Amino acid sequence: MSAQIRDMTKGSPAKLILLFAVPLMLGNIFQQLYTMVDTIVVGQVAGVQALAALGAVEWIMWMVLGVSTGVTQGFSILISQHYGARKWNDLKKAVAHSYLLTAITAVSLLIVSQLAARWILMLLNTPDNIIGMSLIYLRIVFCGIPIVAAYNIFASVLRALGNSRTPLIAMIIAALINVILDLTFVAGLHWGVAGAALATVTAQAFSALYCFMVVRKIDIVHTSKEDFETVPGLNRKLLGLGAPILFQDVIISVGGLAVQFVINGYGFLFVAGFTATNKLYGVLEMAAISYGYAVVSYVGQNLGAGKIERIKKGVHASAFLAFFTSAFISIMMFLFGKILLSMFISGDPTQAEQVLGIAWHYLSIMASCLCILYFLYVYRSALQGLGNTMLPMLSGVVEFFVRVGVALLLPQFIGQNGIFYAEIAAWTGATVLLVVSYYISIRKFM
Repeated sequence: MSAQIRDMTKGSPAKLILLFAVPLMLGNIFQQLYTMVDTIVVGQVAGVQALAALGAVEWIMWMVLGVSTGVTQGFSILISQHYGARKWNDLKKAVAHSYLLTAITAVSLLIVSQLAARWILMLLNTPDNIIGMSLIYLRIVFCGIPIVAAYNIFASVLRALGNSRTPLIAMIIAALINVILDLTFVAGLHWGVAGAALATVTAQAFSALYCFMVVRKIDIVHTSKEDFETVPGLNRKLLGLGAPILFQDVIISVGGLAVQFVINGYGFLFVAGFTATNKLYGVLEMAAISYGYAVVSYVGQNLGAGKIERIKKGVHASAFLAFFTSAFISIMMFLFGKILLSMFISGDPTQAEQVLGIAWHYLSIMASCLCILYFLYVYRSALQGLGNTMLPMLSGVVEFFVRVGVALLLPQFIGQNGIFYAEIAAWTGATVLLVVSYYISIRKFM
């Protein structure tokens, strides 16, 4: 059991956070690998229209799949707090009821997403020449919602216990399977976007299965029938932590959909360029996500143990690590970003050059301001670890209004490229709120 968990209430905060985050970063690299392989294979084999079709569904997928990610991340907060406090019976009951609530969420989401897929694409003004491919991709990916939910809850339990190694191995397995299936389904059998979607869902199934096999071997979270029995107030407490994060992710996604609506109005070439950069967006933020998960588990465990000064040291160390990591990634993007972008683009040379120009402009703007995004993840996660999911939710509302406002207004003054600044403005508005909120909140525990 000891190999599967990590006590983050003892030892150097910076070392613990880095050791926790690095495997997650590596896992995210592999996750981004199979996302990028989807795009590269589709873009090179199926062409620019197919690439645009994938881009047109980015925010829709982020919103729908982000629901299960949000609720399970909220559940992990209580699990980590019980682990830090060594409340083993409460820990098992929290895990058991997290499973139940995740299953209910996944089934509901599956039904709603399938019913709404076409309507959302039409509402977003998706270009006629790509809407059919976009719908096929969504239908298949949405069939995998229960699989994604299963992976999210098992991975959340593991991270709450300080285990970031298993999600890494799961992502490696998924990446390798996805690459093989992409080459088989898309390049070999020429199934286009449908093949890319099937490859992704199949790969996710293997990652969920691997995490499940590890969780079931950990004694302290090995649940029994009694753990699933009704506990007054437990489901309400879990949902009280998970629902605000869910809402936060959804409202951010709705803002992204509004941006996508504006982008779709500029034609499929602009959509393709925006898509190429968005596929590197995951590379830009992968370390930020990892630090975020590390901070949630670190703060949650130490709050359960009552070690407030240790929380402050850990958050400061995380901010320091996040700044230098973001600076390194930004430099790499300026040096090699254009080469990476060109891997997604093929077809008519004139069109390809136009798409690359759009993509590079957007990427260079995001890379210049990347440290803001990294601070956002650190301080949002710190608040969540403290059990405060309402202020992070409010930061999502700030992101929504800023992102949509800039996307609608700035292009009126400086042209279509103004939409590239919507993301930076959203990061900035949310980060200011989160940093101020964290320092106010931590004082209440002193």
